[in-house]
Amino acid sequence: MSDTVQNQNKVVTPPASAYFISENKDVIVQHTLSVLVDNESGVLARVIGLFSGRGYNIESLTVSETEHDRHLSRITIISKGTPKVLEQIKRQLERMVPVHRVVDLTLRAHRLGHEKPLERELALVKVAGTGEHRVEALRLAEAFGAQVADANVGHFVFEITGRQQKIEQFISIMTPLGLVEVCRTGIAAMNRGPEGM
Repeated sequence: MSDTVQNQNKVVTPPASAYFISENKDVIVQHTLSVLVDNESGVLARVIGLFSGRGYNIESLTVSETEHDRHLSRITIISKGTPKVLEQIKRQLERMVPVHRVVDLTLRAHRLGHEKPLERELALVKVAGTGEHRVEALRLAEAFGAQVADANVGHFVFEITGRQQKIEQFISIMTPLGLVEVCRTGIAAMNRGPEGM
């Protein structure tokens, strides 16, 4: 019976590894967190350290001072993880001294009946080309609502704002037309409706 065990007329084959005995049924989800913090050195490192300490990547990160009088900054973080881990991170963020408030914008959007919070990103896209490629790049940029931020006879720098999918699509269609460089801000997000953070 070497690798199999006879048990009441059933043949049971043991798993190849003990790591696969229990199935992990936790689903990985993407959430957008908004964190209001004191605008002081070291705060950002401590905030992102909570994610890296658990092995979760931050998909997008934006931070800027939003309340100048009170010296408060808003950090917008998009990350993927299990709901349990994201909830633990949120609770630990709330306990940090320089953190004033943590809002899971994804959960709030669901409660308001929306799939996602309102999210926008800015990208600068440099495209080099002449002739037909140049004309086509200008035509497509206009169709996407992109503005020309800089131009000369050999290149354009387009400025485009929109949802992440729109930015990705614009970059992909500019690639065969002479895409040189892309710089993206990361996603800024807030929920719809009259309620603030």
